[in-house]
Amino acid sequence: MKTLKMITLGIMMLFASNSMNAQISVNVNLGLQPSWGPVGYSSVDYYYIPDVQSYYDVRATQFIYLSNGAWIRSSRLPYQYRSYDLNRGYKVVLNDYHGSRPYDNYKSHKVKYYKGYKGRPQQSLGNRNHGNDNHKSYNGNGNSKGNGNKGHGNGGHGNKGKGH
Repeated sequence: MKTLKMITLGIMMLFASNSMNAQISVNVNLGLQPSWGPVGYSSVDYYYIPDVQSYYDVRATQFIYLSNGAWIRSSRLPYQYRSYDLNRGYKVVLNDYHGSRPYDNYKSHKVKYYKGYKGRPQQSLGNRNHGNDNHKSYNGNGNSKGNGNKGHGNGGHGNKGKGH
């Protein structure tokens, strides 16, 4: 009887020990640049996209834009920009801002990085191949469709994380 109790106790301790060592692994891809993000930056929190006067939060994978006087976070750009080509559009890398409200600097960003602004040439991460130029631009969820853009307007290599 004593032996049975010791065996039972030993099994319970083994089970408890194994239970405590159990691990849960969760793989979340937060903070990865989108395929349309510019090449040459390893750690980016926000982009400002001058042509659509919007921000992109890399960690939250959300666009941030002004709508009727309020800042909106969304997985998509506003409807009026549904055909905007994120691969070809210029992205200002905001390396100098690490808070949660990049739009606090909107007035200066809007002036400094006006619609049509082009800084150093950029190449999008997802457009490294030089396939045909027959592609649809924007499918509404932050991704582009197609096989590249022959490098038009994207001939540069970023600026090695120095921002603009």
